[in-house]
Amino acid sequence: MSLHVLSVASEAYPLIKTGGLADVAGALPGALAPHGVAMTTLLPAYPAVVHSLGKAKGKVMHRYADLLGVEARLVRHRLGALELILLDAPALFARDGGPYSDRNGAEWPDNWRRFAALGRAAADLADGLVPDLSFDLVHAHDWQAAMAPAYMKFTGAGRTPSLVTIHNLAFQGRFGADIFPRLGLPAEAFSIHGVEYFGGVGFLKAGLQTTSAITTVSPTYADEIRDPEFGMGLEGLVSARRDVVSGIVNGIDTEVWNPASDPHLAAPYALSSLSKRVANRRAVESAFDLTEGDGPIFCVVSRLTWQKGMDVLADVADSLVGMGARLALLGSGDPALEAAFMAAAGRHPGRIGVRIGYDEPLSHLMQAGADAILIPSRFEPCGLTQLYGLRYGCVPVVARTGGLADTVIDANEAALAARVATGFQFHGVTHDAVIRALQRAVAAFAQPKVWASLQKQGMKADFSWGRSGQLYADLYHRLTAA
Repeated sequence: MSLHVLSVASEAYPLIKTGGLADVAGALPGALAPHGVAMTTLLPAYPAVVHSLGKAKGKVMHRYADLLGVEARLVRHRLGALELILLDAPALFARDGGPYSDRNGAEWPDNWRRFAALGRAAADLADGLVPDLSFDLVHAHDWQAAMAPAYMKFTGAGRTPSLVTIHNLAFQGRFGADIFPRLGLPAEAFSIHGVEYFGGVGFLKAGLQTTSAITTVSPTYADEIRDPEFGMGLEGLVSARRDVVSGIVNGIDTEVWNPASDPHLAAPYALSSLSKRVANRRAVESAFDLTEGDGPIFCVVSRLTWQKGMDVLADVADSLVGMGARLALLGSGDPALEAAFMAAAGRHPGRIGVRIGYDEPLSHLMQAGADAILIPSRFEPCGLTQLYGLRYGCVPVVARTGGLADTVIDANEAALAARVATGFQFHGVTHDAVIRALQRAVAAFAQPKVWASLQKQGMKADFSWGRSGQLYADLYHRLTAA
């Protein structure tokens, strides 16, 4: 291997997952290996992570007597192809709850300390903390890891290049100025060129300010976050650093997401055997108590939030049923939105089915049995569910934003004539825009040859990690060469 990279993340599949960040952190090492990059992932030792590793003890590489006020260890593990270093700090991570919040959904009040410690440990590793272990580059993911380049700049490892990937700019890690004295940084770090952000401390801002390069998870999102509408207060900084900002679309694990071998399906199928999807369609109808029928089934697998446009979707649910379509929804989030969808299901029994919560096997079945997947997000840095939909012949109906715009080819007349269309895009997450997109999709579904073409073109698209891995490897090589 020509490069050794330290990936710093707050979650990584299959050890711990709350969203797409985990999929990326878990997939990158395998995607980069064919391109001459060996990646080690630094991850907090949450109880779920320790449980996933089973009885494996790991090798203790370093002991901290005082890491931001707590005792901690760096422990090396291996899980399949994943090379891991766990930050084992029981006072910070051995808790009953999620990675970021307790069982009631309240954020841990010391999240600043928990993830500053993660960043500090990454900087120490980059600075040669462990003998005979060196890294050519540090790749930090989102605000939870973004303090790594800040510590690198201000505490000694500044010669090692770094990269920060923004998975969602809406989550920034902002804290009061009172935490600064406890971060172990020199006084000059509390400035516009360091961690200071609107009078407080901004973890993501600090990372974007001090890192060698910035990536987002799609080219369109990389452009969008330079505008106030999407920049979330950081558009000025992103614009000022535009020469080092780029977008690389996430890939998906094509072994886990493969309709020909997926164990969660009622019937496997391939591009050449789309007719077998009907068994999965029946299974989706059964799972959501939908009446069997010939009209299209639209599915939703999503957090039920304003960002995801779920308020507008709830508002058009009656109209969707009026078009002769059905809806199968799996998700959780805003209690008011959960109630709105449950009410819609009550108004339309057999036409709308709702499952509150998350069920990974069911999400696979939905992609294999529904006809289309609805993603009306107001902003979507990359998105993965539309990629799963394309892979499974579940036609995406998406808002024209971020990674949705980069990965779905709208079924306009020219694209249909050229046989390259893969789904439906709409501009603006409004009642009328979503209605028109649904009408277009229902009309296309009524033309079997048109619909089959959309399915097949989507299934032919390559959204594996092959190309994305190459792009990341090229960027790493440029940064280390510079």
